[in-house]
Amino acid sequence: MPNVYEGREQSAASLQYAIVVSRYNDSITSRLLDGALETLRAAGVAEQAIDVAWTPGAFEIPTVAHRMARSGRYAAVICLGAVIRGETTHDRHINRAVSHALMQIGLECGVPALFGILTCDTLEQAIHRAGGNVGNKGAECASAALEMADLLRRIPSES
Repeated sequence: MPNVYEGREQSAASLQYAIVVSRYNDSITSRLLDGALETLRAAGVAEQAIDVAWTPGAFEIPTVAHRMARSGRYAAVICLGAVIRGETTHDRHINRAVSHALMQIGLECGVPALFGILTCDTLEQAIHRAGGNVGNKGAECASAALEMADLLRRIPSES
């Protein structure tokens, strides 16, 4: 029988969590933040165990997420933003840079940096993914943060 490792959301409620959220498109990102906070609270995470940092835009999220991940205070960093396609390819460059940076933060720091950046073609799509009829990506990321935090505690560390 192989060893199987799985994280459980409720088992990570005693840990600290960081949320980095973009102010740009705040009508959307505030809904993502609400979803993340509701999910953490429902899992039993105390208010004082949650720190929220606001950035000007999505491009700045990795800088703050990296500092928070490196601090050693947090079991996971939940990153929330909304990049909506415009008339140029600017959105693609932002999305690619941010997604790559968040992956690198997780690998380098050993702290999950969850990708809750909406990458939508339209405002309507973003609304649907921020609590509309497609769920709330902020809530999904918070759930994944809880699971990953517990999973990493269960996996034996390097000696």
